[in-house]
Amino acid sequence: MLMGIPPILGPELMKVLLEMGHGDEIVLADGNFPAASCSMRLIRCDGHGVTELLDAILKFFPLDNYSEHAISLMKVVEGDPVKPDIWDTFRKTIDKHVKDFNGFEFVDRFDFYDRSKNAYAIVATSESALYANIILKKGVVAQ
Repeated sequence: MLMGIPPILGPELMKVLLEMGHGDEIVLADGNFPAASCSMRLIRCDGHGVTELLDAILKFFPLDNYSEHAISLMKVVEGDPVKPDIWDTFRKTIDKHVKDFNGFEFVDRFDFYDRSKNAYAIVATSESALYANIILKKGVVAQ
C-alpha cells in the first residue's frame, strides 16, 4: 500500500493510468456496457460505481486541454425516456477537480462503442445508473 492513493485505484488501474500518453482515452463503463467485447485492455472494478472511480482518477489524471472536449458521454438513444441524473453528479465531481471545464461531448451509442474499441483501456464497474459511461482523454502534466 501507498499513502495518499485512494484504495479504489488498484495496481492494474494505476499502471494503466501511468502508461497512458497525451490523447489516449480511458472508458469508465457502467454495468450494462459491453466492456469485454469492446476492450483491448479490460480492467475490472466490480463493486464500485463510475462516480467514485471518476473522483479518485481525477485527483491524478490531467485532462486534455487541446481538445474541444476532454470528457465524452454516451448520448441518450432517441426515443428513450431516460433522463440520466448521474450526469449532474459527474459534473459536480468534475468541478471539484477541473478548472474551467468546457462541458461534455455527447456521442451516439454505436459511435461510443466504436470509440471505446480504440480506447487505451476500459474499466468495467458495477454502476447501475443508465447512460453512466464516460470517456476521459488524457492531457499533459505541465510543471
